[in-house]
Amino acid sequence: MLLLDKPAGVTSNAALMRVKRLYNAEKAGHTGTLDPLASGLLPICFGAATRFAQFLLDAPKRYVATIRFGATTTTLDAEGEVVAARTVNLDRDAVEAALAGFTGPQTQTPPAHSALKFEGRAYYDYARRGIDIPRAPRPVTIHRLRLVQWQSPDAVVDVECSKGTYVRVLAADLGDALGCGAHLAALRRTASGGFHLRDAVTFDALDAKDEAGRDACLQPASVLVRHLPALIVAAEDAQRFRHGGAVPALACGDGLVAAYEAHTLLGIAEVANGLANPRRTISAAPARPA
Repeated sequence: MLLLDKPAGVTSNAALMRVKRLYNAEKAGHTGTLDPLASGLLPICFGAATRFAQFLLDAPKRYVATIRFGATTTTLDAEGEVVAARTVNLDRDAVEAALAGFTGPQTQTPPAHSALKFEGRAYYDYARRGIDIPRAPRPVTIHRLRLVQWQSPDAVVDVECSKGTYVRVLAADLGDALGCGAHLAALRRTASGGFHLRDAVTFDALDAKDEAGRDACLQPASVLVRHLPALIVAAEDAQRFRHGGAVPALACGDGLVAAYEAHTLLGIAEVANGLANPRRTISAAPARPA
């Protein structure tokens, strides 16, 4: 797995294709789309590691967002056309009070300009044609929402949120709550699951490295499951596990585990009644993380 610092102005898919070419990879996938406007942490999985990418897709994310009050746009971010502009008469206390009201479980209506699908087509396809479609509110959770800087009309906020959260919807909702409108002016992802932007590498840095240097930037597939309890599978049971057979797990409680033969990742399994039933397997992987 590679932790990429995606630049703004590039789609997540374009970033993925560029990384695939750099590593001459046949199979790769990213673990959570960043809009072209956004920059920051984009974990990319290669080969068999893609089997465990769902853990990062489902993980909480963290962002630094710049919310610009006083203007609403068609896309809820800076890439859209301004549809309304209003005077901003806010102070820091008013902004912080509004942020407090958006912390915790809530529902969001996904934006019309998004990649979600309706009847097989992306929402943005309908939006570009001026076609209204039903967009059902979805449950999300804002775990943390902290004002980092206030310089009217811009608020820089630190956001930690559940999967499926649209920060541009949060920006627009905050603008509505404060009566002056708002849109997302800039966004940078700083964390995903247990991974952090400080450990990510830029395209410029990758381009400057030789093959060995680029390979040194990769992390083993096992880091994707390091949050799970470890099950050490006996050597005589490892082949059975790789072929989908249940193996003993008397020392583990029920639930998901990461299965290893010594220090080699075999996959993940669901433990029930003392048996580990494989859910995702891998033929070979680097060492179990410390």
